[in-house]
This record gives sequence, C-alpha cells and structure tokens, in this order.
Amino acid sequence: MDFSQVLAEKTDTIIDKWIAAVRKDRRIESADDLSYTAVKDHIPDVLRAMVTVLSKSQDNDIQSIVTASFQHGAIRAEQGFDPAEIAREYHLLRTVIFDALQADLLNGTPVEIIRSMRLIDAIIDEAIARCFKSYVEERLRDLQQLQLSLTLHNDELTRLISANQEYLSQLAHELKHPLTSIIGYSDLFLRQQRRKTHIKDDYTNLEHIERVLRNGKQLLHLINDVLELSRHEAGQIKLQLAPTDVRELINNVCEMLEPLAAGKNLKIVVDYKCAPNKIVTDTFKLQQIVTNLISNAIRYTESGTIIIMCQVLENQRWAIAVSDSGIGIAPENQTQIFEPYFRVSSSDRPYLADSTGLGLAIISRLVKLLEGEIKLVSEVGIGSIFTVTLPLQIES
Repeated sequence: MDFSQVLAEKTDTIIDKWIAAVRKDRRIESADDLSYTAVKDHIPDVLRAMVTVLSKSQDNDIQSIVTASFQHGAIRAEQGFDPAEIAREYHLLRTVIFDALQADLLNGTPVEIIRSMRLIDAIIDEAIARCFKSYVEERLRDLQQLQLSLTLHNDELTRLISANQEYLSQLAHELKHPLTSIIGYSDLFLRQQRRKTHIKDDYTNLEHIERVLRNGKQLLHLINDVLELSRHEAGQIKLQLAPTDVRELINNVCEMLEPLAAGKNLKIVVDYKCAPNKIVTDTFKLQQIVTNLISNAIRYTESGTIIIMCQVLENQRWAIAVSDSGIGIAPENQTQIFEPYFRVSSSDRPYLADSTGLGLAIISRLVKLLEGEIKLVSEVGIGSIFTVTLPLQIES
C-alpha cells in the first residue's frame, strides 16, 4: 500500500485535530491567545512534504520540511513559546498522525507498516531539529539586541548617577542579583558551546538562554525606571501637549494588560461614562501613569476586580481612580509609598521579587509634571484606591 495518498486525504483533519489538541494541552499555555492561523503556522507544509517522502512514485520534498520547520522555530520564538512547549507540539503532531492513519496502517503488510512508521518518525525528528535550530538562533539574536540595549543604557545611567550619588548603593544592590545570574548563565552557555556539546544538551542550553533573557529584561526594566526618575530629577523631561481621547487611551492600556489580569483570573471593569471627551495633555506621560497604576493593581491583587473610574470635576479638572481588592497598604507606610526605592514588606508578606520601589515614585512625579495631584486611600487586606486629579487642559 502507498500510505502517502491516505495522509494527503486526511491532512486537513489531522491539522484540525492537532490544533484542538494544542489548545487543550495545559502544557502549551503560549498558544492560548493565538488565532487558529497563528497556531497552524507552517505545519501544513511539513505534512505536504511528508506525503512526498512516504510516496513511492513522487520525488522526496525534504527541503520543504527543512524550510517550514526552520520558519516555525523562528515564529515560535517571536510568539514567546518556550522549548518544552515546542517539543510538546511535535509530540502531539506525531500522536495525531498515527491515530489518523492507524486503521489504514493495519491493512498493510508488516514491511509497509514499518517503512511508513520509520519515515514518519524520521520526518518529525528532522522537523524538530530544524525548528530548535532556528529557535536558538532567534533567541541568540534577542540576546545580542538586549546586550546592546543594556550597554547603551548603562552608559547613560553612568553619566546620570555621577550627579546623584545618594542612590548609588541602593541601585547597586538591586542590580547585583540579576547581573550575577546573567553573567553566570552566559559563562556556562559559552563554555558548553566551546566544548561543542551533543544534541541531547540543546534543551539545557535553551533553558540557560531563557534565564539570561528573563533576567536581562528584568534588569532593563529596572534601568529604564531609574533613568526615568533621574531625568525628572534633572529637569530633562519636556511635555509634548496634544488633544487626547481619554476613553481610547484607557481602552488601549486595559487591552495591553488584559493577559496579565487573565493570568490571575482578575476582572478589569472600566466606568468612564462621566469621563471627559477630549483633554489637552502629554498623551505618553498620561499613558505611563495609567499603565503603572493598573499594572500595580494587578500585581498586588490575587483575586477580585480592578475598577477604573473617570469623572469630570469643577474648575476645569478631571479625575481617574484605580481601585483594587488587593493586599492594601498600612497607614504607617502610606506617607512613604511615593518615595524612590521604598517597598512595603512585613514578616508574613515580603515585597515582590521584581519590585524596585520606583513605580509609584515615577507616577507621582509624572502627575506633578502634568499639573495634577495623586491621593491614596487604602486598608490592609481590603485593597487600595489611587486617585489622580488633572487639569482638562494644560497651557502650553
């Protein structure tokens, strides 16, 4: 029997069942927010090439498998998949193919069955190898770009810190741990590459790269916060005033942060019936304020709802309030919460590992820059409400 024709006829069914299996598998969380087309990617090309390899009458199109799998790995890297999720994808593909062909395979001779199974296994193994090769290359490019960005930021940070020695020791403490991780794993990865490790070690190498990228991005976020604060203290921030649609801005921020809230099963509720239609302000700075307030609410809330409300006030002013049902802030800490590097912690609730104590300090300075004020109402165990009051129009 020539099983290539059977595979060709069942290709669409195999793809549909495979995508359903990927979406259902809880070990492939990165596919949850992707469309049908994004999940499918280049897998149909792999199956079409597989048909030619199985066929006894067609020329093998192995190059299509190489190309499709190589592109698949690069795209999965861009989509944020980790190596285990990609390996799981191909495991499911192998399972779905054999399930679809099982009845037909049983009608063949033992020689035909063994030939077909060996070819299918070989093709999928080749696809996995090419996919991981491009995935590693894409991650290495990310690493190089991150290194360049960190270098540029470090140069600027050095210049700014020279005029602001007060926070140097605190900043060094915050940078120490992620830098140590980056240096350690980078050195380990490079030493393994010099020894030309075998293919079986590729997965471990990928984990090292992922750790480097994760810690590097955390470090870059910290540096950006420090630079933002330093620019404000040095009076280097200038406003770019423009008409701004408040509703659209809040919608964009909520849409961006929705996956973060969904990951903790939190609901975001927006009430801007009383919001101003148009204001004149610095759109980017306002977006920074709203983004930081909502992301902070999500970060410090484990269950419940995040509520955003807007209202037009007297004297040509308006307000936006972000409330959460999170851990709350004790009265003794509320006067210090907007100070740089201050973080709330206690013996039973230490501060979050990725907290820098700069977020609210930046928010308060941006609010002041936009000629507004920020107020806090909070109760431990109940939640917090941050209210920002701003003018409807900032005079140029």
